[in-house]
Amino acid sequence: EGLAGNHIEWLAGIINGTGNFILTEMRDKQRDFDSVLAEAQRLGYAEADPTFDVEGIDAAHKLTILASIAFGIPLQFEKTYTEGISNITREDVDFASELGFTIKHLGISRRTDKGIELRVHPTLISKRRLIANVDGVMNAVLVQGDAVGATLYYGAGAGAEPTASAVVGDIVDVVRVLTSDPENRVPHLAFQPESLSDMPILPIEEVETAYYLRMAASDQTGVLAHITTILADNGISIDSMLQKEHTAGEDKATIIIITHNTIEKNMNEALERIHALDVVDGEVVRIRLEHLDAD
Repeated sequence: EGLAGNHIEWLAGIINGTGNFILTEMRDKQRDFDSVLAEAQRLGYAEADPTFDVEGIDAAHKLTILASIAFGIPLQFEKTYTEGISNITREDVDFASELGFTIKHLGISRRTDKGIELRVHPTLISKRRLIANVDGVMNAVLVQGDAVGATLYYGAGAGAEPTASAVVGDIVDVVRVLTSDPENRVPHLAFQPESLSDMPILPIEEVETAYYLRMAASDQTGVLAHITTILADNGISIDSMLQKEHTAGEDKATIIIITHNTIEKNMNEALERIHALDVVDGEVVRIRLEHLDAD
């Protein structure tokens, strides 16, 4: 309600405390995913079955509601692109840090001319961003309005007492709605059902963002040129690059590339060609990167 005078442009949030705790511990204490997950379960931050938390399902539920309120669209959880953090490695956490980024599990929704973005996935963000410093079980949502600019909403996102506090707040809201005059009730999603927008949800293939890529490639002359040519052929320009030389007894070098913004479809086509190269060993790791600037 405090942003009612704004045209919301986008929102991005750390909206699952369990996932944020895991990524923070991996970064700060150089621990692997499985080890931190076990600790999160012991501390009561993660369920015995952690799927909803670590695979992004819980965050996708929350993002669906936030986007509906922000943009006046129906709840469309089934159209939310959802990717978890279970494949994030210490190696990528360390490389991201070396390049000036941190990896956060973000829910992102943005209004575009083509439709609404609705996506949850691991994301590189600059360490200079305030939301990059939201650590442990804390949550934060960054909202960009056309009048107010960026506003940040911050609080605990996991644990028994924070969860109980939120549940009690919800119960109070339910009672208030049930006991108020129906004509004066605020709609659950801030808009009357007949006023909800029919703006389409943008498929992930049409989303535009930057990327972090990591691959192991043969340490031979011309390999890097071949890879960068494939990216260029698909309209993808490189922002920065890091090459880690192989250790004794290995003939592979690790290549890390940060790209400028491009359409996901273009990146998919480029990676298909890169995967087919004999000089590239295994899968190419791809993590999206967001600058979270005002549009």
